[in-house]
Amino acid sequence: MAVFQLLLKNSISLLTVFLFGSTGEIVTEKSGHLNMGIPGIIALGGLGGVIGECLYINNIPNPAAPNVFLCIFIPIIFTILFGAIAGLLFSFFTVSLRCNQNVVGLCLTTFGVAITTFFFTSSKFLNFDYLFYAGNYFKSMIFPGKVTSELNFFVEVLFSHGFLTYFAILIAILVGFTLKKTNLGLAIRSVGENPSSADSTGINVTKYRYLTTMVGAMIASLGGLYLIMDHGGGVDPASMDMESYGWLAVALVIFSMWKPSLAILGSFVFSILATLPNVMSFSGANRHLMEMLPYVMTIIVLIVTSVFKFKSNKAPESLGLSYFREDR
Repeated sequence: MAVFQLLLKNSISLLTVFLFGSTGEIVTEKSGHLNMGIPGIIALGGLGGVIGECLYINNIPNPAAPNVFLCIFIPIIFTILFGAIAGLLFSFFTVSLRCNQNVVGLCLTTFGVAITTFFFTSSKFLNFDYLFYAGNYFKSMIFPGKVTSELNFFVEVLFSHGFLTYFAILIAILVGFTLKKTNLGLAIRSVGENPSSADSTGINVTKYRYLTTMVGAMIASLGGLYLIMDHGGGVDPASMDMESYGWLAVALVIFSMWKPSLAILGSFVFSILATLPNVMSFSGANRHLMEMLPYVMTIIVLIVTSVFKFKSNKAPESLGLSYFREDR
């Protein structure tokens, strides 16, 4: 029972990274943009959060006792800013300059992961000595307090996480509602399905693709911040494998059939598979085999979605296609 409890608790914790990444990519793809730069954006988000945190903690009189609000607020702002810049760059190259979306996305991933690794492994640029103090605030339970023994299991599994975990679930629910039930969501979906028809009704395709790509990148970037500050506790940012989690988040978009509500379930499944090797204490070849499970699941998902082509699980019709108004 203790092992099962630990597996569920750690899976819900890791779910946050996948959910931020997949929700951000869903927002982007619903407008017809295929952003393969999500792994790089997650990495840049983590880098931005660490830079913001280091700038604050290393410039106060007592780094061991920072202001709780600023300790959380500043890295979040830096993370969102880095994500917005990455989304803006992607939009500039793919919308304004009409570059291939796949190539730009892969370049963004390569750049984001490389520059993040460079800063995290070069101590002369960033001082990580006090970063774990901030990590403690991110990891703090949002629902502290004692409960009866009968409820300990459920409270430990469901309510012993930092606020970013519940924020990721809330964002996914709000994005799903917006895309399905609001006029804004209808406009975004129309741009992704048929940008020419959307343009003829007065919808600014360029504006919507810029905005959705930037908003999607901002959401995805929070996954990097969470992975370093909460899941990793701010102890060793360089040890976080953000790129692999980013690719799994992209695969989750297909698994969830472009529905943020299903992305919550898909993120939980993927996080269980990713957590299992650590909880079960596998070693050697067995551990390497268990670590392959999330990627095997990705392959299975791609095969199943390719074989069973239902209308409900189809990607937006114009996904990955640039729109040139002059070609109408």
